[in-house]
Amino acid sequence: MSSKLPSVLSATDEEIQLLLAAQCHIGTKNCDKQMEPYVWKRRPDGINIINIGKTWEKLVFAARIIAAVENPNDVCVISARAYGQRAVLKFAANTGAQAIAGRFTPGNFTNYITRSFKEPRLIVVTDPRVDHQAIREASYVNIPVIALCDTDAPLKFVDVVIPTNNKSRHSTGLIWWLLAREVLRLRGTIPRTPDGWNVMVDMFFYRDPEEVEKQQQEEAQNKALAAGEAQAEEAPQGLSEWDVTSAPQAGSINPSVALESGALDWAADTPAGGEWAAEGAAASSGWADPAPAAASGWDA
Repeated sequence: MSSKLPSVLSATDEEIQLLLAAQCHIGTKNCDKQMEPYVWKRRPDGINIINIGKTWEKLVFAARIIAAVENPNDVCVISARAYGQRAVLKFAANTGAQAIAGRFTPGNFTNYITRSFKEPRLIVVTDPRVDHQAIREASYVNIPVIALCDTDAPLKFVDVVIPTNNKSRHSTGLIWWLLAREVLRLRGTIPRTPDGWNVMVDMFFYRDPEEVEKQQQEEAQNKALAAGEAQAEEAPQGLSEWDVTSAPQAGSINPSVALESGALDWAADTPAGGEWAAEGAAASSGWADPAPAAASGWDA
């Protein structure tokens, strides 16, 4: 694959493998007239295959444009498509750009009364068809536009095209990750080595909210199980003084042996049942006897 880039900016085998693994070269069955130069061939099933070499060249070109903006906050990255929202937020967090994830409020670039009014020097969009409002407003105020474009994307008001599959969560996240990494390399923030940037590409991938909730529930259950196991392991140690397994069982004590050994000495000091009954009867009779005398005194 011939490249017009300097050798230091050329794609490595690992980067080409990443692009192919994420299916960045898979286009759509429709092809816009202006996107034909970026299409390598058409498969028998009608799918257009994007030229990966041109994808990388345009990606490096876009990174050089972004790195040329003095203030990183003057770059605005936009994605109304769900698959690119997490990617633009991560791109903004790593490069210092502004991010608009979700619905683009009309008037963001043209109506200064709008609360979210912005005046960026450059915008990068995920899909020209979905982000058409942002591109149109950028054309009104002369803001250059970089766009991730599939084979069927309209290129009106788009200044720089990055040809790629922007309808897949993996391809969209990978392109934004590569773009962020290349911008940081050109700025000199990270070295140009394979392990120079420790941010994984998975951080830029779209995550289904249901999958996230399910994962959080599984983690909570695992923590609860681990806590229960830890308590179960600690419980025998704490209760060793109160262990009842070594206590004599009921009916296992021989009274004669117990008396000889002194285990039942308390029984000698305890009055028998008859003595308790006699004392109780005496007490009751002592309370009951004066009553008739008192009654007879009043009767007299």
